[in-house]
Amino acid sequence: MDLDTLLPALADGPLARWAERLPAQVAAGLDPARHGDLPRWEAALAALPEARPGSVDLAADTLRIGRRADLAEGDADRLEAALRQLHPWRKGPFELFGLHIDTEWRSDRKWQRLAPHIQPLAGRLVLDVGCGNGYHAWRMRGAGAARVIGIDPSPLFVMQFRAVKRYLPPEPVDVLPLGIDDLPPALDAFDTVFSMGVLYHRRSPLDHLLQLKGALRPGGELVLETLVVEGDAQSVLVPAGRYAKMGNVWFIPSPALLERWLERCGFRHVRVVDVTPTTVEEQRRTGWMTFQSLADFLDPNDASRTVEGHPAPVRAIAIARKPG
Repeated sequence: MDLDTLLPALADGPLARWAERLPAQVAAGLDPARHGDLPRWEAALAALPEARPGSVDLAADTLRIGRRADLAEGDADRLEAALRQLHPWRKGPFELFGLHIDTEWRSDRKWQRLAPHIQPLAGRLVLDVGCGNGYHAWRMRGAGAARVIGIDPSPLFVMQFRAVKRYLPPEPVDVLPLGIDDLPPALDAFDTVFSMGVLYHRRSPLDHLLQLKGALRPGGELVLETLVVEGDAQSVLVPAGRYAKMGNVWFIPSPALLERWLERCGFRHVRVVDVTPTTVEEQRRTGWMTFQSLADFLDPNDASRTVEGHPAPVRAIAIARKPG
C-alpha cells in the first residue's frame, strides 16, 4: 500500500507513535503468505482501466465517480470485469463511470439513520473501526471530515477500497488492513470514532468499548452501531452456537444494557438514538454479492426469528462522549 501521503500527515500530530508502527503492521496485514487470494486481487487492480472522472459526489447515497462518457471505448467492460474479480461487495452502493455496484448492504440507510444525531464532522479527525471497503469512510469525508482512517482486517475490503480510490483525486481517506487491537492503547487522538457492526463479534464487549474510548480525544464522540434484543437493563442474548448462521457472535445486549455498558466504561451523554429491524431490502443477495444473505438466515416460516430460533436481527445506534 502507498503510505507516502498518510505517514507524513500523522508524523507531527497525536497519531505520531502509531505512524511509527504502521508500515510493519500494513505489511503483515497484506502478507501473501497469509492471504492466498491476494495475487488475484492485485491482478484485478492492475487490470482496471485508466480514467479520470469528470465529476465526483461523495455526499450522495450512491457514491458516484465519473460518467460512462469519461471512459475510452471498451473500458467499461474492462472496468466491470476487474471489479467483479473483487466479489463479494458487501458495503455500498457505488457507481463508477456509470457502472452500478449493487452491494449486499444498502449502507446508505444506516448513514441516513445516524447522520442527524452525530456531531458535525467538518474538520474532524475520524476513525472508522471495522470499516469494510470504506463506503462509510467516504460518506464521512463527504460530510466534511478533515481526515478519515478506516481499519478492517479483511484484505479483500482493502482492495475494494483501493479500486475506488484510484479514480479519485487525492483525498485524506485511508483504509488499512488492521483491527482495533493494532491501535496503540490510549491514543487520545480522534475527534470521532465509529464502530459499526463490530461489538457483537468481540469476546469481551466492555474491553472493546474501552479500546474505543482510548482512541478518542477528551470530549470526543463515539458512534456505535450493534445488534440488540428486546429487554431491560439486565437483558442480553448469548447464543449457545450460531446466530443468523454467524459463528462469531458473543453478546447481544438490550438497548438499555448497551447504555449501561457505555456508562460503566466511563462514557457520558450516552443515548440510543435509533433502533431498527434489519430488513431483506437493506441486506440481500445481489449480482455483486451472490452468497447467502439475510433471507437465508431467517426462519422460512417465521421471519421474526433466525434459523436457530433467536430473535431476528435488530440494530441500534448509540452516541456517547468521552469526558473532556
